[in-house]
Amino acid sequence: MTNHVPNEALQLRSLVTDDGTLELSVVTVPVPQPGADEVLIRVEAAPINPSDLGLLLAGADVSTASTSPATAAGSATGPSVSATVPKGALATMTARLGQSLPVGNEGAGVVVAAGSSASAQALLGKTVGAFGGAMYSQYRCLNIAQCLELPAGATPADGASCFVNPLTALGMVETMRLEGHRALVHTAAASNLGQMLNKICIADGVALVNIVRKPEQEKLLRSIGATHVCDSSAPTFMDDLTKALIETSATLAFDAIGGGKQAGQILTCMEAALNATATEYSRYGSTTHKQVYIYGGLDRSPTEFSRTFGLAWGISGWLLTPFLQRIGPEGAARLRARVVAELHTTFASTYTKEVSLAEALQLSEITVYARLATGEKYLINPNKGL
Repeated sequence: MTNHVPNEALQLRSLVTDDGTLELSVVTVPVPQPGADEVLIRVEAAPINPSDLGLLLAGADVSTASTSPATAAGSATGPSVSATVPKGALATMTARLGQSLPVGNEGAGVVVAAGSSASAQALLGKTVGAFGGAMYSQYRCLNIAQCLELPAGATPADGASCFVNPLTALGMVETMRLEGHRALVHTAAASNLGQMLNKICIADGVALVNIVRKPEQEKLLRSIGATHVCDSSAPTFMDDLTKALIETSATLAFDAIGGGKQAGQILTCMEAALNATATEYSRYGSTTHKQVYIYGGLDRSPTEFSRTFGLAWGISGWLLTPFLQRIGPEGAARLRARVVAELHTTFASTYTKEVSLAEALQLSEITVYARLATGEKYLINPNKGL
Protein backbone atom coordinates (compact mmCIF):
# COMPACT_ATOMS: atom_id res chain seq x y z
CA MET A 1 0.00 0.00 0.00
CA THR A 2 1.00 3.58 -0.42
CA ASN A 3 1.99 5.48 2.73
CA HIS A 4 -1.02 7.80 2.78
CA VAL A 5 -3.54 4.96 3.08
CA PRO A 6 -4.59 4.36 6.71
CA ASN A 7 -4.86 0.97 8.38
CA GLU A 8 -8.45 1.65 9.42
CA ALA A 9 -11.32 3.60 7.92
CA LEU A 10 -15.02 4.36 8.40
CA GLN A 11 -17.94 2.40 7.01
CA LEU A 12 -21.73 2.73 7.27
CA ARG A 13 -23.44 -0.41 8.60
CA SER A 14 -27.05 -1.63 8.87
CA LEU A 15 -28.14 -4.18 11.48
CA VAL A 16 -31.55 -5.72 12.19
CA THR A 17 -31.88 -7.34 15.61
CA ASP A 18 -33.97 -10.37 16.47
CA ASP A 19 -36.57 -8.16 18.15
CA GLY A 20 -37.14 -6.14 14.96
CA THR A 21 -34.99 -3.09 15.61
CA LEU A 22 -33.00 -1.48 12.82
CA GLU A 23 -29.65 -0.05 13.94
CA LEU A 24 -27.58 2.19 11.67
CA SER A 25 -24.07 3.23 12.67
CA VAL A 26 -20.68 4.28 11.35
CA VAL A 27 -17.98 1.82 12.38
CA THR A 28 -14.23 1.45 12.06
CA VAL A 29 -13.05 -1.38 9.80
CA PRO A 30 -9.60 -2.55 8.62
CA VAL A 31 -8.40 -1.30 5.24
CA PRO A 32 -7.39 -4.36 3.21
CA GLN A 33 -4.36 -4.70 0.99
CA PRO A 34 -5.34 -5.44 -2.63
CA GLY A 35 -4.60 -8.81 -4.17
CA ALA A 36 -3.01 -9.28 -7.57
CA ASP A 37 -6.11 -8.37 -9.60
CA GLU A 38 -7.59 -5.92 -7.11
CA VAL A 39 -7.46 -2.18 -6.50
CA LEU A 40 -8.09 -0.06 -3.42
CA ILE A 41 -10.41 2.88 -4.07
CA ARG A 42 -10.66 6.01 -1.95
CA VAL A 43 -14.43 6.43 -2.29
CA GLU A 44 -15.52 10.03 -2.83
CA ALA A 45 -19.05 9.58 -4.20
CA ALA A 46 -21.73 6.92 -3.73
CA PRO A 47 -25.41 7.50 -4.56
CA ILE A 48 -28.38 6.47 -2.45
CA ASN A 49 -30.43 4.46 -4.93
CA PRO A 50 -33.82 2.84 -4.23
CA SER A 51 -32.02 -0.51 -4.38
CA ASP A 52 -29.73 0.65 -1.56
CA LEU A 53 -32.57 1.67 0.72
CA GLY A 54 -33.90 -1.87 0.91
CA LEU A 55 -30.70 -3.00 2.64
CA LEU A 56 -30.02 0.25 4.47
CA LEU A 57 -33.46 0.77 6.02
CA ALA A 58 -34.72 -2.83 5.90
CA GLY A 59 -38.31 -1.74 5.50
CA ALA A 60 -38.23 0.05 8.86
CA ASP A 61 -40.86 2.63 9.78
CA VAL A 62 -38.82 5.82 9.46
CA SER A 63 -41.33 7.70 11.61
CA THR A 64 -40.12 5.62 14.59
CA ALA A 65 -36.45 6.51 14.07
CA SER A 66 -34.46 7.99 16.93
CA THR A 67 -30.81 8.69 17.66
CA SER A 68 -28.67 7.63 20.59
CA PRO A 69 -24.94 7.50 21.44
CA ALA A 70 -23.27 4.95 19.21
CA THR A 71 -23.23 1.54 20.89
CA ALA A 72 -22.44 -0.88 18.08
CA ALA A 73 -19.14 -2.73 18.37
CA GLY A 74 -16.43 -0.67 16.71
CA SER A 75 -18.66 2.37 16.25
CA ALA A 76 -16.54 5.32 15.31
CA THR A 77 -18.31 8.59 14.87
CA GLY A 78 -21.67 10.25 15.38
CA PRO A 79 -24.81 8.78 16.90
CA SER A 80 -26.45 5.53 15.93
CA VAL A 81 -29.98 5.46 14.55
CA SER A 82 -32.62 2.96 15.57
CA ALA A 83 -36.09 2.34 14.14
CA THR A 84 -38.77 -0.31 14.29
CA VAL A 85 -39.09 -2.88 11.51
CA PRO A 86 -42.75 -3.92 11.05
CA LYS A 87 -43.46 -7.59 11.68
CA GLY A 88 -44.50 -8.11 8.09
CA ALA A 89 -41.14 -6.90 6.79
CA LEU A 90 -39.21 -8.72 9.52
CA ALA A 91 -40.63 -12.06 8.41
CA THR A 92 -38.85 -11.73 5.05
CA MET A 93 -35.34 -11.13 6.43
CA THR A 94 -34.62 -14.00 8.80
CA ALA A 95 -31.30 -14.64 7.09
CA ARG A 96 -29.92 -11.16 7.91
CA LEU A 97 -30.98 -10.90 11.55
CA GLY A 98 -28.09 -10.11 13.87
CA GLN A 99 -25.69 -9.31 11.02
CA SER A 100 -24.05 -5.90 10.71
CA LEU A 101 -24.06 -5.37 6.94
CA PRO A 102 -22.20 -2.80 4.82
CA VAL A 103 -24.31 -0.82 2.35
CA GLY A 104 -23.96 0.93 -1.02
CA ASN A 105 -24.17 -0.85 -4.37
CA GLU A 106 -22.03 1.53 -6.40
CA GLY A 107 -19.78 4.55 -6.21
CA ALA A 108 -16.63 6.14 -7.54
CA GLY A 109 -13.28 7.38 -6.39
CA VAL A 110 -9.53 7.35 -6.99
CA VAL A 111 -7.43 4.18 -7.02
CA VAL A 112 -4.79 4.70 -4.32
CA ALA A 113 -3.27 1.22 -4.26
CA ALA A 114 -3.19 -1.65 -6.74
CA GLY A 115 -2.28 -5.31 -6.91
CA SER A 116 0.65 -6.73 -8.81
CA SER A 117 -1.06 -7.55 -12.11
CA ALA A 118 -0.50 -5.24 -15.07
CA SER A 119 -4.23 -4.56 -15.36
CA ALA A 120 -4.47 -3.52 -11.72
CA GLN A 121 -1.35 -1.35 -11.91
CA ALA A 122 -2.78 0.40 -14.98
CA LEU A 123 -5.60 1.78 -12.81
CA LEU A 124 -3.34 3.26 -10.12
CA GLY A 125 -4.12 6.95 -9.73
CA LYS A 126 -7.15 6.70 -12.05
CA THR A 127 -10.70 7.74 -11.22
CA VAL A 128 -13.00 4.74 -11.49
CA GLY A 129 -16.62 3.82 -11.01
CA ALA A 130 -17.22 0.64 -9.03
CA PHE A 131 -20.03 -1.83 -8.45
CA GLY A 132 -19.60 -4.35 -5.67
CA GLY A 133 -21.45 -3.41 -2.51
CA ALA A 134 -20.12 -1.79 0.69
CA MET A 135 -19.50 1.48 -1.14
CA TYR A 136 -20.58 3.64 1.80
CA SER A 137 -17.00 3.22 3.00
CA GLN A 138 -13.97 5.49 2.95
CA TYR A 139 -11.96 2.78 1.18
CA ARG A 140 -13.16 -0.16 -0.90
CA CYS A 141 -11.05 -3.02 -2.27
CA LEU A 142 -12.47 -4.63 -5.42
CA ASN A 143 -11.50 -6.85 -8.32
CA ILE A 144 -10.65 -4.87 -11.45
CA ALA A 145 -13.61 -6.54 -13.23
CA GLN A 146 -15.90 -4.58 -10.90
CA CYS A 147 -14.34 -1.25 -11.86
CA LEU A 148 -14.89 1.06 -14.80
CA GLU A 149 -12.17 3.58 -15.68
CA LEU A 150 -13.79 6.97 -16.18
CA PRO A 151 -12.83 9.28 -19.05
CA ALA A 152 -10.16 11.92 -18.50
CA GLY A 153 -11.47 14.88 -16.54
CA ALA A 154 -14.41 13.00 -15.02
CA THR A 155 -14.89 13.46 -11.28
CA PRO A 156 -16.02 10.79 -8.82
CA ALA A 157 -19.43 12.51 -8.69
CA ASP A 158 -19.65 12.19 -12.50
CA GLY A 159 -19.13 8.45 -12.28
CA ALA A 160 -20.84 7.63 -8.99
CA SER A 161 -23.99 6.37 -10.74
CA CYS A 162 -22.37 4.81 -13.79
CA PHE A 163 -23.51 1.26 -13.08
CA VAL A 164 -26.98 0.72 -11.60
CA ASN A 165 -29.15 3.25 -13.44
CA PRO A 166 -27.31 3.32 -16.81
CA LEU A 167 -27.01 -0.46 -17.09
CA THR A 168 -30.60 -0.94 -15.92
CA ALA A 169 -31.89 1.48 -18.56
CA LEU A 170 -29.77 -0.15 -21.27
CA GLY A 171 -30.85 -3.55 -19.98
CA MET A 172 -34.49 -2.67 -20.48
CA VAL A 173 -33.93 -1.92 -24.15
CA GLU A 174 -31.77 -5.03 -24.58
CA THR A 175 -34.47 -7.17 -22.93
CA MET A 176 -37.03 -5.74 -25.33
CA ARG A 177 -34.90 -6.79 -28.27
CA LEU A 178 -34.03 -10.22 -26.86
CA GLU A 179 -37.68 -11.06 -26.20
CA GLY A 180 -39.06 -9.82 -29.51
CA HIS A 181 -41.03 -6.78 -28.36
CA ARG A 182 -41.24 -3.57 -30.39
CA ALA A 183 -41.61 -0.82 -27.79
CA LEU A 184 -41.51 -0.16 -24.04
CA VAL A 185 -43.57 1.17 -21.16
CA HIS A 186 -41.88 2.58 -18.05
CA THR A 187 -43.39 3.73 -14.76
CA ALA A 188 -41.98 6.36 -12.38
CA ALA A 189 -40.62 7.65 -15.66
CA ALA A 190 -39.43 11.08 -14.53
CA SER A 191 -36.78 9.54 -12.28
CA ASN A 192 -33.06 9.81 -12.96
CA LEU A 193 -33.21 6.36 -14.55
CA GLY A 194 -36.34 7.26 -16.49
CA GLN A 195 -34.69 10.29 -18.03
CA MET A 196 -31.73 8.13 -19.08
CA LEU A 197 -34.12 5.61 -20.66
CA ASN A 198 -35.80 8.39 -22.65
CA LYS A 199 -32.48 9.57 -24.02
CA ILE A 200 -31.51 6.02 -25.00
CA CYS A 201 -34.82 5.36 -26.73
CA ILE A 202 -34.74 8.68 -28.60
CA ALA A 203 -31.20 7.97 -29.82
CA ASP A 204 -31.99 4.36 -30.76
CA GLY A 205 -35.37 5.02 -32.36
CA VAL A 206 -37.30 2.96 -29.78
CA ALA A 207 -40.88 3.97 -28.97
CA LEU A 208 -41.33 4.55 -25.23
CA VAL A 209 -44.50 5.14 -23.22
CA ASN A 210 -43.78 7.02 -19.98
CA ILE A 211 -46.08 6.83 -16.97
CA VAL A 212 -45.73 9.60 -14.36
CA ARG A 213 -47.73 10.69 -11.31
CA LYS A 214 -47.72 14.48 -11.60
CA PRO A 215 -48.24 17.10 -14.34
CA GLU A 216 -44.84 18.68 -13.60
CA GLN A 217 -43.17 15.31 -14.25
CA GLU A 218 -44.89 15.12 -17.63
CA LYS A 219 -43.60 18.60 -18.41
CA LEU A 220 -40.06 17.55 -17.46
CA LEU A 221 -40.07 14.54 -19.76
CA ARG A 222 -41.53 16.42 -22.68
CA SER A 223 -38.80 19.03 -22.26
CA ILE A 224 -36.17 16.36 -23.00
CA GLY A 225 -38.03 15.05 -26.06
CA ALA A 226 -40.43 12.40 -24.73
CA THR A 227 -43.39 11.84 -27.08
CA HIS A 228 -45.71 9.57 -25.11
CA VAL A 229 -46.29 10.63 -21.48
CA CYS A 230 -49.32 9.51 -19.44
CA ASP A 231 -50.18 11.00 -16.05
CA SER A 232 -51.64 8.32 -13.77
CA SER A 233 -53.32 11.01 -11.65
CA ALA A 234 -55.40 12.22 -14.61
CA PRO A 235 -59.02 11.00 -14.88
CA THR A 236 -58.33 10.02 -18.50
CA PHE A 237 -55.26 7.92 -17.62
CA MET A 238 -56.52 4.55 -18.88
CA ASP A 239 -57.74 6.04 -22.17
CA ASP A 240 -54.50 8.00 -22.58
CA LEU A 241 -52.41 4.90 -21.93
CA THR A 242 -54.42 2.76 -24.33
CA LYS A 243 -54.03 5.37 -27.06
CA ALA A 244 -50.25 5.52 -26.52
CA LEU A 245 -50.06 1.73 -26.66
CA ILE A 246 -52.00 1.65 -29.92
CA GLU A 247 -49.59 4.19 -31.40
CA THR A 248 -46.43 2.40 -30.20
CA SER A 249 -47.46 -1.30 -30.15
CA ALA A 250 -45.69 -1.62 -26.79
CA THR A 251 -46.20 -5.01 -25.13
CA LEU A 252 -43.36 -4.88 -22.57
CA ALA A 253 -43.36 -2.76 -19.41
CA PHE A 254 -40.87 -2.14 -16.63
CA ASP A 255 -42.55 -1.16 -13.38
CA ALA A 256 -40.67 0.64 -10.60
CA ILE A 257 -43.80 0.90 -8.42
CA GLY A 258 -44.40 -2.77 -7.67
CA GLY A 259 -47.41 -2.54 -5.38
CA GLY A 260 -50.94 -1.36 -6.13
CA LYS A 261 -52.91 -1.67 -9.34
CA GLN A 262 -50.65 -0.14 -11.96
CA ALA A 263 -49.08 -3.35 -13.30
CA GLY A 264 -52.56 -4.75 -13.91
CA GLN A 265 -53.75 -1.51 -15.46
CA ILE A 266 -50.87 -1.63 -17.93
CA LEU A 267 -51.76 -5.18 -18.99
CA THR A 268 -55.44 -4.21 -19.30
CA CYS A 269 -54.56 -1.30 -21.58
CA MET A 270 -52.16 -3.45 -23.61
CA GLU A 271 -55.01 -5.91 -24.23
CA ALA A 272 -57.37 -3.08 -25.16
CA ALA A 273 -54.80 -1.69 -27.59
CA LEU A 274 -54.30 -5.08 -29.24
CA ASN A 275 -58.06 -5.66 -29.52
CA ALA A 276 -58.50 -2.22 -31.08
CA THR A 277 -56.53 -3.39 -34.11
CA ALA A 278 -57.62 -7.07 -34.11
CA THR A 279 -59.28 -8.43 -37.25
CA GLU A 280 -61.21 -11.19 -35.50
CA TYR A 281 -62.61 -11.96 -32.03
CA SER A 282 -61.13 -14.52 -29.64
CA ARG A 283 -62.84 -15.53 -26.41
CA TYR A 284 -59.37 -16.12 -24.91
CA GLY A 285 -58.12 -12.64 -25.67
CA SER A 286 -55.16 -11.59 -27.75
CA THR A 287 -52.54 -14.24 -28.45
CA THR A 288 -49.78 -11.63 -28.31
CA HIS A 289 -47.78 -12.00 -25.10
CA LYS A 290 -47.90 -8.99 -22.80
CA GLN A 291 -45.22 -8.72 -20.12
CA VAL A 292 -44.71 -6.52 -17.06
CA TYR A 293 -41.39 -6.76 -15.23
CA ILE A 294 -41.38 -5.36 -11.70
CA TYR A 295 -37.90 -4.07 -10.91
CA GLY A 296 -38.60 -1.72 -8.00
CA GLY A 297 -40.71 -1.31 -4.90
CA LEU A 298 -41.75 2.31 -4.52
CA ASP A 299 -45.11 0.98 -3.32
CA ARG A 300 -44.69 -1.79 -0.73
CA SER A 301 -48.35 -2.80 -0.75
CA PRO A 302 -49.52 -6.01 -2.50
CA THR A 303 -49.59 -6.07 -6.29
CA GLU A 304 -53.26 -6.11 -7.35
CA PHE A 305 -54.76 -6.89 -10.73
CA SER A 306 -57.97 -8.05 -12.33
CA ARG A 307 -57.63 -10.57 -15.14
CA THR A 308 -59.07 -8.47 -17.91
CA PHE A 309 -56.28 -9.09 -20.40
CA GLY A 310 -56.73 -12.58 -21.81
CA LEU A 311 -54.32 -15.44 -21.16
CA ALA A 312 -51.13 -14.36 -22.95
CA TRP A 313 -49.49 -12.31 -20.21
CA GLY A 314 -46.91 -12.35 -17.46
CA ILE A 315 -45.91 -10.41 -14.35
CA SER A 316 -42.52 -11.21 -12.89
CA GLY A 317 -39.40 -9.67 -11.42
CA TRP A 318 -36.35 -8.27 -13.21
CA LEU A 319 -32.92 -7.67 -11.68
CA LEU A 320 -29.81 -6.18 -13.22
CA THR A 321 -27.27 -8.78 -12.13
CA PRO A 322 -29.10 -11.81 -13.58
CA PHE A 323 -29.66 -9.84 -16.78
CA LEU A 324 -25.92 -9.12 -17.11
CA GLN A 325 -25.23 -12.81 -16.56
CA ARG A 326 -27.76 -13.59 -19.28
CA ILE A 327 -26.00 -11.47 -21.91
CA GLY A 328 -22.53 -12.60 -20.86
CA PRO A 329 -19.20 -10.75 -20.48
CA GLU A 330 -19.09 -9.50 -24.06
CA GLY A 331 -22.61 -8.09 -23.91
CA ALA A 332 -21.96 -6.45 -20.56
CA ALA A 333 -18.70 -4.95 -21.82
CA ARG A 334 -20.55 -3.46 -24.80
CA LEU A 335 -23.05 -1.74 -22.52
CA ARG A 336 -20.35 -0.49 -20.17
CA ALA A 337 -18.43 1.00 -23.10
CA ARG A 338 -21.52 2.97 -24.10
CA VAL A 339 -21.87 4.29 -20.54
CA VAL A 340 -18.30 5.62 -20.61
CA ALA A 341 -18.76 7.18 -24.05
CA GLU A 342 -21.97 8.96 -23.00
CA LEU A 343 -21.16 9.63 -19.33
CA HIS A 344 -21.68 13.39 -19.60
CA THR A 345 -24.74 13.23 -21.87
CA THR A 346 -27.13 10.27 -21.83
CA PHE A 347 -25.95 8.98 -18.47
CA ALA A 348 -25.31 12.21 -16.60
CA SER A 349 -26.73 12.21 -13.07
CA THR A 350 -27.66 15.13 -10.85
CA TYR A 351 -27.87 15.19 -7.06
CA THR A 352 -29.70 17.45 -4.68
CA LYS A 353 -27.32 17.03 -1.77
CA GLU A 354 -23.93 15.60 -0.81
CA VAL A 355 -23.56 14.23 2.73
CA SER A 356 -20.86 12.56 4.78
CA LEU A 357 -21.32 9.17 6.45
CA ALA A 358 -22.29 10.80 9.73
CA GLU A 359 -24.62 13.28 8.01
CA ALA A 360 -26.37 10.39 6.26
CA LEU A 361 -27.50 9.24 9.73
CA GLN A 362 -29.14 12.51 10.69
CA LEU A 363 -32.88 12.03 11.05
CA SER A 364 -33.61 15.13 8.97
CA GLU A 365 -31.68 13.63 6.05
CA ILE A 366 -33.09 10.10 6.42
CA THR A 367 -36.61 11.51 6.29
CA VAL A 368 -35.83 13.11 2.91
CA TYR A 369 -33.99 10.34 1.08
CA ALA A 370 -36.30 7.62 2.43
CA ARG A 371 -39.22 9.23 0.55
CA LEU A 372 -37.74 8.15 -2.80
CA ALA A 373 -39.10 11.36 -4.27
CA THR A 374 -38.28 12.23 -7.87
CA GLY A 375 -35.62 14.95 -7.98
CA GLU A 376 -34.26 14.28 -4.47
CA LYS A 377 -31.26 12.05 -5.14
CA TYR A 378 -28.58 12.03 -2.43
CA LEU A 379 -24.85 11.43 -2.81
CA ILE A 380 -22.73 10.13 0.06
CA ASN A 381 -19.08 11.22 0.13
CA PRO A 382 -17.46 8.99 2.76
CA ASN A 383 -14.37 11.23 2.75
CA LYS A 384 -16.22 14.52 2.92
CA GLY A 385 -14.31 17.06 5.01
CA LEU A 386 -11.38 14.69 5.56
